[in-house]
Amino acid sequence: MPKYLIEREIPGAGDLSSEQLQAISQKSCGVLNKMGPQIQWLQSYVTNDKVYCVYIAPDEATVREHAEQGGFPANSIAEIKTIIDPTTAE
Repeated sequence: MPKYLIEREIPGAGDLSSEQLQAISQKSCGVLNKMGPQIQWLQSYVTNDKVYCVYIAPDEATVREHAEQGGFPANSIAEIKTIIDPTTAE
């Protein structure tokens, strides 16, 4: 199943408290539970004004549906074609 990288523009994301991040995470998980196992959240990276999320989903439309149901921005969605790391150089 494809993996997607979602860019969410959230001003001040890096200043969100652990309680706020927990509430956002709970909201996301609640939507995921309603949508079923075809979409999974793997992890997210929080920067100053953006959150980058990695999801597994059958298609981009499913990722967009999750964002809409959760009230989250999805400013950019890109399918991850491959993953490289330092071991790729070996």
